[in-house]
Amino acid sequence: MELASSLGPEPRAFLTRLLAKLSQDSRLVAVLAGGSYLQNQVDEFSDLDLIIVVEPTHYATVMAEREALAASLGTLLAQFTGEHVGEPRLLICLYDAPLLHVDLKFVEPLDLADRVEDPAVLWERDARATAALAQGVAEYPSPDGAWLARRFWTWVHYAATKIGRGELFEALSTLDFLRGRVLGPLGLQRAGARPSGVRRVETTSPELAERLRETVARYDAADCLRALWACVETYRWLAPGTSAVEARVCEYLKELDAQRAR
Repeated sequence: MELASSLGPEPRAFLTRLLAKLSQDSRLVAVLAGGSYLQNQVDEFSDLDLIIVVEPTHYATVMAEREALAASLGTLLAQFTGEHVGEPRLLICLYDAPLLHVDLKFVEPLDLADRVEDPAVLWERDARATAALAQGVAEYPSPDGAWLARRFWTWVHYAATKIGRGELFEALSTLDFLRGRVLGPLGLQRAGARPSGVRRVETTSPELAERLRETVARYDAADCLRALWACVETYRWLAPGTSAVEARVCEYLKELDAQRAR
């Protein structure tokens, strides 16, 4: 398969070298690419998101040797597994010459049916990877509006209590959580884009990006409270409606405003 035209010369050289090496390993079935590669939007800041499809009979062995395999692909500076993102099959690598972040996820052919996007097949030994992709439909999880609605106002109250107590780092962390877990996904879904946190929101939905900009606070209690109100207004814009808990939490925010004004 011809590589994406947006690849720069150094990532292209790395990927060409990787494909040449992995295609010689008889334990491997295919190499696929996802992420920005699929939109031909790989730039100098992009990661390479790769899926390494392994023969089921050799999967345990390859998993045990995957760090050595990754080290053979280039000048490896660091690597670690992806338990922190709920994906232990993932090996996250940082290479040098050039500095390049590469995610290598090791799967068996049948695992490809359950996926969030349709990866590009860069190389395959036979047609099993393509056949496995045909067995399922890519589905990126959408934000559950009802699930979020049951939680949002309690999260707002939590942030407010941290501001009131002066735990501003915790308040700032909660504001970030509200952007990434609630406002960003709902706004990107509304814009018809993949609801992946706040990824590419600046180009996908400038109006949402402008609203989210107001939810960013300084390390200052008054500014944290202002940003929390901005979260409230953005949520109301995205999910209009009223409830008793909303009214009571907003009353609490007003009480905090009044306390700070005294």
